[in-house]
Amino acid sequence: MTWHHLPPDVEELCRRTRRFVREVVVDAEPAPGERLDRSTRERLQAAAKEAGVFAPHVPEEYGGQGVPIEHWSPVLQEAGYSPIGPSALNCMAPDEGNMHMLNVVATEEQKQRYLAPLAAGDIRSCFGMTEPHPGAGSDPAALRTTAERTTGGWLVNGHKRFISGAIGAGFCIVMARTEAAEGSPAGATMFLVDMTNPGIRVGEPVHTIDRYIDGGHPHVHFDDCFVPDEAVLGGAGLGFRYAQVRLGPARLTHCMRWLGLARRSLDIALDRAERRELFGSPMKSLGLAQNLIAESVIDIETSDAVITKTAALLGSDPKAGSAMSSVAKVHCSEAVFRVVDRAIQICGGDGVSTGLPLAQYLNEVRPFRIYDGSNETHKWAISRRASANRQAAVESGERYRGDAVVHGEGNI
Repeated sequence: MTWHHLPPDVEELCRRTRRFVREVVVDAEPAPGERLDRSTRERLQAAAKEAGVFAPHVPEEYGGQGVPIEHWSPVLQEAGYSPIGPSALNCMAPDEGNMHMLNVVATEEQKQRYLAPLAAGDIRSCFGMTEPHPGAGSDPAALRTTAERTTGGWLVNGHKRFISGAIGAGFCIVMARTEAAEGSPAGATMFLVDMTNPGIRVGEPVHTIDRYIDGGHPHVHFDDCFVPDEAVLGGAGLGFRYAQVRLGPARLTHCMRWLGLARRSLDIALDRAERRELFGSPMKSLGLAQNLIAESVIDIETSDAVITKTAALLGSDPKAGSAMSSVAKVHCSEAVFRVVDRAIQICGGDGVSTGLPLAQYLNEVRPFRIYDGSNETHKWAISRRASANRQAAVESGERYRGDAVVHGEGNI
């Protein structure tokens, strides 16, 4: 991975991050299938602060490195070279996405109460959107959790499911449906809710194949959960609009972190192909192995390119960047899975054993085709946007006749 196109300070941060992850974090990785324990995470975060690599995406005023979004990718890829690297650097989901949204949307009081301790690694957080069927999942419009105005605030009622990071979290950003009132439109509203609130209860965990998101993916229940007016994040009835600040970048940072793990997987496969001999020849000289390696290089490089384009758009044109993040999410989630799967194939029996971490990597990356919206839902949205964009072009006078572009009656 090269960094020659980066500003000097970001390039140096990439070097420090690469060195820290490979020399400190990798040695602390839990065995395949086991979870990162709290004491190890706290020790690594303290070391990351000392090394000057902690919270690369967070503004400097909150203890981060202040990297602009268009340069997040190379840093987060270096962090993602270890599955626990993002936790060590405090740039793991769902906290990373919540930090970004709080920095953009929250009031100064909310930033001091929630963003500052989250950015410092003193607490964790979760994002309460997904619900049991027939509630919100891939279709946010199906939101069933409600918040009703009451004296001095709101009463939140509902049942959330698959709320990543909720076990042990300090607060939840919960999405609830609200009615029009006092100049606010009907719609969805985001609320900042302390997990110590007596009206919130963490329920049964959802057992999944991934292991590296702190706090699991449990059910969360809201039963007449009172929150004051100052708990509203953004504006009442505008929750979906403000959530876009989080969702586009959060999809993309998943791609960045997992692409780092894909690079690690390819390195493991390359080392095996270098050492292993088959039929009297090094594996790296055999056409079948070369094809698997080449396809993985292509998947990694195309993923890197689409991430870079999307990050640049998010920095300059957030609406276009959010749309492009769907393309990046689908492509990268499938490409990363293919890279890890090919690495397992090259490593043979060892690849599916606990002697190598590849099988666990596959467990980690497979859910990404579902998390942050299923790939099928994103493809539906991508197709609709493509059709709408083409229709708008046609209505503006542009159309195709054979292989020639025609504006009105004049050929070009």
